[in-house]
Amino acid sequence: MDEAHSAGINYFDTANQYGAPFGQTEEIIGHWFAQGGGRRERTVLATKVYGKMGSWPNEGGLSALHIRQALDASLKRLRTDHIDIYQFHHVDRATPWEEIWQAIQVAIDQGKILYVGSSNFAAWHIATAQAAAKERHLLGIVSEQSLYNLATRDIELEVIPAVQAYGLALVPWSPLAGGLLGGASALAPGNSRRSSPRAQDRELAQSERLGRFHDTAARLGHAPASVALAWLLHQPAVTAPIIGPRTVEQLHAALKALDVELRAEDLDELDEIFPGKAPAPEHYAW
Repeated sequence: MDEAHSAGINYFDTANQYGAPFGQTEEIIGHWFAQGGGRRERTVLATKVYGKMGSWPNEGGLSALHIRQALDASLKRLRTDHIDIYQFHHVDRATPWEEIWQAIQVAIDQGKILYVGSSNFAAWHIATAQAAAKERHLLGIVSEQSLYNLATRDIELEVIPAVQAYGLALVPWSPLAGGLLGGASALAPGNSRRSSPRAQDRELAQSERLGRFHDTAARLGHAPASVALAWLLHQPAVTAPIIGPRTVEQLHAALKALDVELRAEDLDELDEIFPGKAPAPEHYAW
């Protein structure tokens, strides 16, 4: 994390459910903040609420009670007095937006959060949330964190048009498709993280495209992971992808994407390998 700051990276993303036990990654960041040296002041801190944190009622979702309890618990683990971007990790279909925004307004008034973001929302969830926020004269959601990479481009259909229409920041997660675009294989022995049958089927289905993608990366003179990250950075709706380096070396490798310049013909070639989606309804109608 110190190395990330040295490289100019200031946005750190986590969630209350991350780690084993839950909350462990927030505790790691909190311990780092406690070392001082301007670490907290130079960090745009984002965490999330929604996941089930226990077996009792209201220990998950976006009820007013759970938002209050989960926020206080995250602040304690993170050793800070406020969250810069508090994100809804998933849409809660059982809780009305009037209740959600009322709980958020209380937290804003208390100075515990500055902004609100969403994650894994459909376009109509974003629209509904923004309409309900407007009725309460609230700013509403300022960012959306979605699954987006060269191999998974479903959000181009409706989410990205909604993000652009509402002026939201787009923060893609899994920018390397679980490592697939960086050369990690779900078929490799001992790869427990990606060895699920679903991951293996996805890799087999994409094998021909992945081969062409690696050839393109070689022609461009860059590692496949760098090209995949650079492609996201070239997308006009994207603010910044979430990278998850486990070592300083992996962090430095990810930063090489900043040096990759993709020309229009390079982007066309990548689109030919991994076809995208036109905005709805043009994608499926005249």
